[in-house]
Amino acid sequence: MNVLCAIPLLIAIPLLAAETKPTPKAPAAPKFQKLLPATPASHELRTIEIARYPEHTVELYVYVPRAEGIWPCVLDIHGGGWKARQVDSDKPMMERLAQRGFVTAMVSYRLATEAPYPAALHDCKAALRCLRAHARELKIDPARIGCMGGSAGGHLSGLTAATSGLADFEGSGPFSDQPSVVKAAIVMAATQDLVAANMAKTNENALLFFGATCADKPELYAAASPITHVRRGMPPILFIEGEKDTLKIGRAEMMEKMRSADVETGLHTLKHAPHPFWMSDPWCAETVDLAAAWFKKHLGEPVLP
Repeated sequence: MNVLCAIPLLIAIPLLAAETKPTPKAPAAPKFQKLLPATPASHELRTIEIARYPEHTVELYVYVPRAEGIWPCVLDIHGGGWKARQVDSDKPMMERLAQRGFVTAMVSYRLATEAPYPAALHDCKAALRCLRAHARELKIDPARIGCMGGSAGGHLSGLTAATSGLADFEGSGPFSDQPSVVKAAIVMAATQDLVAANMAKTNENALLFFGATCADKPELYAAASPITHVRRGMPPILFIEGEKDTLKIGRAEMMEKMRSADVETGLHTLKHAPHPFWMSDPWCAETVDLAAAWFKKHLGEPVLP
């Protein structure tokens, strides 16, 4: 009897152990850490007026190294749905990038509430020309300038790069004796095909930006879509996206077109990252790492005495 009673007991022990084995928990997503601007001691922040319009004075905010030398430069184009000015939100990212060996700058372009498209694009082009006009005092190598931006700024960064060297997109802004070309760009969390994104619906921000729906003026939306202008010889573009972001319509198709045109491109998706990931840690730090590597590859290192 004792032996027979022991048999079910021996069988039950491993079954009980299997039933009570704890299930591994998935790693928790990192917590949002808000960032505030703080100009690094190694740089000074300068403000330069680009152009004064009745509706807005377009300005550049430039982080200039205190040390002697000549630096490559990166222009940031802020987001905000084309209708909100978010320069301060991008400052922490550009402060960190400046410390990696760049002059960094931000442009306060005209918003959709102040002037319709293509005013914002023309202001971005004018900002690049302004940087070259002031290159000596800002310690910039005018031959080594790139641009980057997120959300609406990502759209404008992609469009600025894709139309680099195309006279029809320059506008009539100041410093017309200077070029607005960029050598490389970064697009973060931004739609690159505005026709595909807006043809079947009315987007209030786009309606304000363009003054018409996509159904009414598809040619306008197409001309403002970076994907339209992909061609051989255009600047290389790195795409950075958040895993939880959805603003990426046309990105995959644009990358395919770029590869077909032998233009370098790449994609990084940041784990757990929301929209806009570049304004908070840990994703701002990851973004700066990626941006520094990309721009060092295409713009190079500073030239120090």
